[in-house]
Amino acid sequence: MNNRYNDHLVIVMAKEHYNPLSMIRSLGKRGINPIYIAIDGKDKIASSSKYVSNCHFVKTVQEATDLLIKDYGHEAMPPFVLFTDDETVGYVDLRYDDLKNRFLYFNAGRSGRVNEFMNKFKVLELANKYGLKTLNTVMCDRGEIPAGLEYPIITKSISPLVGGWKSDVFICENEEDLKNAYKSIQSPVVVLQKYIDKQNEYCLEGFSINKGAETYFAISVTYNYLLKDYYSPYLTVRKADKEDINMALSAMIKEIGFEGIFETEFLIDQNGAIYFDEINFRNSPWSYPAAVLGSSLPELWMRSMTWGSILCRLAEVPDNFTAMIEPVDYAKRVEGGMITEAQWLYDFKRSNVTFYYDEDDTKPYYVMMENRKFYS
Repeated sequence: MNNRYNDHLVIVMAKEHYNPLSMIRSLGKRGINPIYIAIDGKDKIASSSKYVSNCHFVKTVQEATDLLIKDYGHEAMPPFVLFTDDETVGYVDLRYDDLKNRFLYFNAGRSGRVNEFMNKFKVLELANKYGLKTLNTVMCDRGEIPAGLEYPIITKSISPLVGGWKSDVFICENEEDLKNAYKSIQSPVVVLQKYIDKQNEYCLEGFSINKGAETYFAISVTYNYLLKDYYSPYLTVRKADKEDINMALSAMIKEIGFEGIFETEFLIDQNGAIYFDEINFRNSPWSYPAAVLGSSLPELWMRSMTWGSILCRLAEVPDNFTAMIEPVDYAKRVEGGMITEAQWLYDFKRSNVTFYYDEDDTKPYYVMMENRKFYS
């Protein structure tokens, strides 16, 4: 099996999940069978893919990083290392000096720089600097009730590496709701943001090279239905053609100095106004539809890093191109009473992309079905 790109080993280092599965398939369908350093997560999903050339199982991100350096840190050509979860990105960012001369991987040029902009408040300030709309936001200590809050608000931990992250999200209609939320929130520093009745969300999948000097946006994603405090597992894919947003984000990425695959997320209000929300400095599952369309972000990033320049065109996206995270969507819409099973099967069968089922790589799907309680 070919686990190299232009003589560089290709390594995926990530927590077990459908996100690394999507990345591994994005590579495998282009003839690249990566080494996978599988960190304990939701069962052995990505590691069961036929496209994995060699798999290491580890318990922690630190163990994964130590293994990466020990086993692959002395190659004549520095290996490409690809990430799909925040914890791994945050940890390797702090070990920049150990990795910078050994690997080609997602980084921002110095230790701690990526972590700096995983801070929700800091990245919102940067978005404001480059003219993107943001919602009114304050940062405070857990338990604090700032004066002048305009309810409803949504609570968030200050960083994906702090507190409970998604479990720290609460929608509060009033001060009493906020006091109750504080009883469960784990993050010691909390972001309180104006909550809007959103029309939709807008996500952009892309990558950057040359310390952020060049940026490429592959596709955009919107949701086919909304959940109040959860992402939608059924989505529509389109071109990434909002040039004003692309230009502002490119300027942000350049200032951060980030090179790697990333995702940006926006909220759309009922009047169509688009508000910047966050940047994820790693591959998102939503990049997989681009690979299905012929624009594999991992491959394009490695190609651009090798060439030293981005020579890619926008993916061509047919109308009504949809993607579905099958077990999560089934749980939300069928088990949640939103639609019938027959209606769900209709959507499932006409989805252009499914994140577990793949007729060429079936084992991950059956592993998921045997353990579906972990994925709904």
